[in-house]
Amino acid sequence: MNAPSTPSEGQPPTAPSRFAAEFKDAVTLRAFGLVLGGLLVQLAFVVSYVGAFHSPTPHRIPVAVVAPQQAAAKIVGQLNALDGDPVKATAVADAAAARQSVLTRKSDAAFLFDATGTKDTLLVASAGGPSVSQTATQIAQEIEAAQKRQVTVTDIRSPNSGDGRGMTSFYLVLGWVIGGYLTATIMGMASGSRPANRPRTLIRLAVLVPYAVVSGLAGALIVGPVYDALGGHFWALTGIGTLVVLASSATALALQTLLGLLGTGLVVLLFVVLGNPSSGGVYPAPLLPAFWSAIGQALPPGAGTTLVRNTVYFSGHATTAALWVLVAYAVGGAVAAWGASWWRERRQPVPA
Repeated sequence: MNAPSTPSEGQPPTAPSRFAAEFKDAVTLRAFGLVLGGLLVQLAFVVSYVGAFHSPTPHRIPVAVVAPQQAAAKIVGQLNALDGDPVKATAVADAAAARQSVLTRKSDAAFLFDATGTKDTLLVASAGGPSVSQTATQIAQEIEAAQKRQVTVTDIRSPNSGDGRGMTSFYLVLGWVIGGYLTATIMGMASGSRPANRPRTLIRLAVLVPYAVVSGLAGALIVGPVYDALGGHFWALTGIGTLVVLASSATALALQTLLGLLGTGLVVLLFVVLGNPSSGGVYPAPLLPAFWSAIGQALPPGAGTTLVRNTVYFSGHATTAALWVLVAYAVGGAVAAWGASWWRERRQPVPA
């Protein structure tokens, strides 16, 4: 009886063995890590956006109150004692002061009490975020109905006719931020661009400057002359766009130089997963959960949205902090990128 034959070393491998070899070659530890990283970013995206937007709840909406001295203290106390702290009321001297408080972004709404009748007035500025104006209106109407009073809502600064629901600022900045970090990523992945030594890093930073200027010009052109959404502020928006793109791209370049592919993931986490839902573009900070409300203005999407919105609609009031945040990302990112390339050279000399 003959023993079963076995394939000799010279015979081609069987189909199962070929598949096993291909599988082993394709599913490396690195590939598995990348897929796992993509899954984690995807889940973080869902958690962040749903967490921020699934149940907008007012929290300490700044409201200026105008009323006679005796009534003002009572109204302010009642508003600040509402369950859940939906508003943060502060008494101001008169209607002019209340209006100025809203237009300078110290308050999101102003309540004007009519001491001689039962018809009060609520001033809002929906250009600063229609959702928070609507929420303030709803709160005022509920309180007034319980007191057998009426409230007239006056929108003293609404979005431009071409701006719809006041979302153009957010979408404009979103485009600038995405363009900035994508360009930095593309330069990092381009053929012959790695590894990143100091001369190459300086060249990339130099290239980002004209790119940022062109991006700022193009964005201002689109929302101004093309669609007339944010018209009348062409050069201001050009400057803001240039700064936003530099902040995004320089920070991305720094993280990618320092951490490689992991840096790209961190950029997406900061600017997209966390930055966009916390920016105030969809729901302003008083309607966001505490975490997103706290981080929003510390990231380029939030700072950029505030800077554009307040420049266009509120004469540049309450923009200083946002401006400095963007400057910090742009300058800090550039310095960090150069420092990261120097550190890489120290650890492992890079051929020219």
